[in-house]
Parts: sequence; C-alpha cells; structure tokens
Amino acid sequence: MCDTLCARRAEGTVFGKNSDRPPSEVQLIESHAARHGGGSLRTQYLTIDDPGAAALIGARPDWLWGMEHGINHHGVAIGNERVFTDDDPDQHPPGLIGMDLVRLGLERGTTAHRAVAEITALIQRHGQGGVADPVTGDAYFSSFLVADPHEAWVVESSGRDWAAHTVTDHAAISIRITLTTCTQASTDDPDRFDPQAWLRPDEWTAHADQRLAASRGALATSVDFGPSDMAAALRDHGGHRWGAPGADLPTVDPPTDQGPDGQGWTVCMHVRGLSTTTSSIIGWLDRSGNHRAWVAPGSPCVSVFIPLSATQPAPTLLADPDAWRRLARLRDLVDADPALLPEIRAHLDPLEGRLWDEADGLAEAGADGANWSRFSTRACQEADAAITSLLDQSG
Repeated sequence: MCDTLCARRAEGTVFGKNSDRPPSEVQLIESHAARHGGGSLRTQYLTIDDPGAAALIGARPDWLWGMEHGINHHGVAIGNERVFTDDDPDQHPPGLIGMDLVRLGLERGTTAHRAVAEITALIQRHGQGGVADPVTGDAYFSSFLVADPHEAWVVESSGRDWAAHTVTDHAAISIRITLTTCTQASTDDPDRFDPQAWLRPDEWTAHADQRLAASRGALATSVDFGPSDMAAALRDHGGHRWGAPGADLPTVDPPTDQGPDGQGWTVCMHVRGLSTTTSSIIGWLDRSGNHRAWVAPGSPCVSVFIPLSATQPAPTLLADPDAWRRLARLRDLVDADPALLPEIRAHLDPLEGRLWDEADGLAEAGADGANWSRFSTRACQEADAAITSLLDQSG
C-alpha cells in the first residue's frame, strides 16, 4: 500500500513516494554503483539476462532484491503500487514482482520512456508472480509512476498485460487502477482499451480514493509545487497538509482507526498492525542535470528528510537496520500516544529546515561530489542523534 506523486515543471520534475509496508519490515536506503553487462542476474525469484546497470539510490525492504522506489544517475525516478484486478496473482507462477521491476527500470532506464519500455517488456516476457508481502504471504500486481526531467508516465498492469499513459502536468497513483485511457498498451488497440476493465466489480477502493484525493488536492494547490510541498503531501494524516520544511503549521495527529468509507487510510500510513509508511523519497529531476533527492527512513512524520545529491552515493547510515529500528520505535510511541507528535516535530523541524537550507546553498554553489558526500553523511548523523535523543527522553 503506497502513494506516488509527481509534478512536471519548466525546469524539471518533482517526484515523491511513501512506501507502505508491514510495520516490522526493515527498509534500507542504499546506493548501487554502475554495473557492466554480461552474464545473468538473480532477481527475487528469477534469473534473467543482465545487460548492465546505471548507478542509483533506492529503498529496499531488507528481504528483497528489488526496490520500492529510487532515482538513478540519469535522473529517472520510479515508484510502484500494489493494485487489485480481476486476475488472481496467487494463480501465477513465480515471476518478477513489482519491486524487481522498479529496480530493473532504474538500472536500465536512461530516460523515463526507456524505463517504461524496459518494465513493460519484462512484464510481458517474464510475467508477475511470487510472494511480495512476508506477513500476509500475498502476491500482487503493480502500477508504476516513472519520471525524468522531461516527461512522466503512469504504467498499470495485470498479469502479463499492461497499459501506460503520459503525464501532461501532474499525477498521483495509489493502490488501485487509476487509468481510464492509455497511450500504449499490451493490447492490439490501446486507443480503445479502458484499464478500468481490469478492476473487480466488487473491489473496495475507498482507502485508495481517500489518499488519491489528498495527493491530487496537494498537487493542484500550487503552480510551483516543489520539494517542500512534496514533503508536506507525504506527511498527510488527513485534514490540512503540514510538515513542509520551514513552514509554521500545526501538526496533524495520525489517525487512530479506519472507517468503511476510507477515513483513516492516509498518505502517511498508520494502520496499526497491518501497514505503515516505512520509507519516503522526494526527487528533484533537474533539466540541467543537478538531480537531488531527499530521503526519510521510517515514517516521514517522525523522521527527517535527508538531502542528497542524486548523483553521489548515499551515506551508509541510511542502510543501517538499527538506525531504521530507532525510527520504528519512535513511530510506535506516536501510534500509542498521537499527542506526542507536536513535541517530536518541535525537536526535528529546526534541524530539517537547517539541513535543507544548507543543501540549497551547496546546490547554488555547484558543490562537488566530495562536499555533497561530507554534508549528507553529517546530516544523517545529526538526524540519527536527534532521534536517539528523543528516544532517550521518552525512557
């Protein structure tokens, strides 16, 4: 259960995703260097040919080969969503899972268009199948939002079938089929194909509809929707947005229960015992090539969006399972007592705002890779120290 958004601008594209997974599942934010082609590649369940890979930064559940979201050095960003269709994924043999396809798209995509071509060809060639949720044992199909500085695409799938549509201004996807028309598809006549035909007639979509409404509303609020707006959107607990670095807005407590109309299923997920946001990313895909990322391990409402250069390796602390578990403990405290959130944000917001200002200064000065690496490593250490301090204060 996830939410992915993007907004196209004259200078580039802003991208964001919340990865919603089982609350106890550790998620690691990693860098992977470019790889020469040749030989074979082992994905979660399949061994396939390896044509090589671009360098990338991505977030990976610790038991999976694939990734929930990421950005490569070409400025291609991808995130995926679980979707429900009238085709039963449990009846399909092990194939590629959505997270495999995200990572493969990032490895092979020099542009968004190329990444879409790779993902859809892999779906048709290898199919989708295999457990993707270790708690429920569920298999599922996926949709994808694929963006670069110049264009963006929504791709939705069911089994080996797929449909893709270009994004003209902005887009949001969640855990349901959203397309009603497509630019390309696996069918012989994409102009006449409605992807809504994949949806089961009795499928409950209110939980996705609530979150889509929040994301689309956020995207529509500003013609200059940028990374700080994305941070606020990814921290949505229902009601008004909050959490933009430097903004003086009151926090919104996470929901304590869920209703049949979809209330309580929010973009920053807090469905206790079932699903929570375990990693978030914001990307600025710049037409000049100065691609940037902001990553928040754990739930973004109790975390700090760490600024990174998307063309430099991420700090190793972001791939430390113990650092992720510290954030999970802080999230659990807030889930038990939502009234703690304003105090936590009062501790973290000044740090986040300062780090964002420093990163903006580095970007404006055209800082080299070494300066970015030193800054991002320090930023991670300061954020981890702040989280540890909050946990110590809580006893």
